[in-house]
Amino acid sequence: MNKQHADHRGGQEGTMIDEAVDAFFADRKAAWLKKNVKASMSEDEVKQQHMECEAVFSLQNWLPNAAKRAGQISISTHPCTFSHPSARKNKNGYVSSIIAKTVHSNDGFLRSGNVDVVADALGNAAALDVYKFLMLVMADGQTLLNHLEHDSDLAKQLFRTTPSHEESDYAALKDGFMAMTSTSDEVITSSKIKQVYFPLSEQSEATHYHQLSLLTGSGIVFELRKRLDNMRFGDEIKLAREQRKANLEHPNHQEIIDLTTIGYGGTKPQNISVLNNQNGGKAHLLMSMPPKLQRRDIHFPTSDFFAQVLRYNHCKVQFEELDKLYRLPNEHFNNMHTRAQRDELYQSVIDYIIEKMFLVREVATQQFIATSSKLPKSQQIWLCEHNKQERLTTDSWLDEICDGMVNFVFHGYEKTLGKKAIMFGHEEYRHMKQVVESNKEILR
Repeated sequence: MNKQHADHRGGQEGTMIDEAVDAFFADRKAAWLKKNVKASMSEDEVKQQHMECEAVFSLQNWLPNAAKRAGQISISTHPCTFSHPSARKNKNGYVSSIIAKTVHSNDGFLRSGNVDVVADALGNAAALDVYKFLMLVMADGQTLLNHLEHDSDLAKQLFRTTPSHEESDYAALKDGFMAMTSTSDEVITSSKIKQVYFPLSEQSEATHYHQLSLLTGSGIVFELRKRLDNMRFGDEIKLAREQRKANLEHPNHQEIIDLTTIGYGGTKPQNISVLNNQNGGKAHLLMSMPPKLQRRDIHFPTSDFFAQVLRYNHCKVQFEELDKLYRLPNEHFNNMHTRAQRDELYQSVIDYIIEKMFLVREVATQQFIATSSKLPKSQQIWLCEHNKQERLTTDSWLDEICDGMVNFVFHGYEKTLGKKAIMFGHEEYRHMKQVVESNKEILR
């Protein structure tokens, strides 16, 4: 018999219900003990803490407590808080929780039903453990919530916690947990949600409308981020770049450019939703501009890419944010989180340069004139299509390009902030160069 499971059952004999359930409680026990057991405690005190921990996380105690808290969380596939953090509650009550249940149809559209994503949740962050519990995936691939909705044998075995295993015990717990998915017959919206009046067919002199509240399908938003990150940083793209460097063909090489990152919730992504918090409040947006048959707004540089193509004011926001970080006290600036923010801002400026690089390469064939160009040899190798072979097989030109990128970041900050700019030391300059050089392969 699995002893850990017997503890969950309040000391009763039984077989293991599911490994995911055992792992869930094991993690919470470990976290509870780490918080409550102190090095200064005696052996008896430690044993007492372990006994208390087993009592807190036995199913007989934990499930009724969790069922009471479940109503503090609302499961939703389209959380209203993505429109506005304060949209969930107003004078009419809580905004109706939307759970989209659509028929799967491979009709070519990116929509609910065509993308397999988990449901999101919003509400009191103190009850997120209840949501995670119901979202546990059982051995059959179904979530615990699905088992509970369909009154499966597994759900009945797990949620009957009294010694007599009474049906009423199971029903009471189920009602408590299902409050997380319950919806009222009354539909409530919020003025903070963007709304559209959609006209119906005119069958009388008066025009009738449907009032539509536009909501964000958060599961799809973060599935898009997951796929894009995999395309940009996954093992497949790393292999493709290595093979390209070695002048070998790779059929699945793809690069995604013109991405924009959008943030939800600022410094408190947990106030928006569970999925938003899990992704740090950041999602990606694809370029949605109409295609251009002929690009007329990009001109191939004649003497220097960095002086003629790039503009410091295009990165003004990044430089101003960097200045805020530089002015933090040393104890704050030197922590891991702040340094990661700094590196993300450096990378954002580098991404701007790389985006311009790709745009200039697109017009190189039509606009580069070798006889009149004063472009340095390294930039010709970097930007011109007829030098692609040399660009892929040699490294001598790369250092000069990296130095130019570092100088753009370095001087861009000084030019943007003017007299208010902080003077960089050699260490910060070297760190900028390290961040730039981590992008070497995409510069080829």
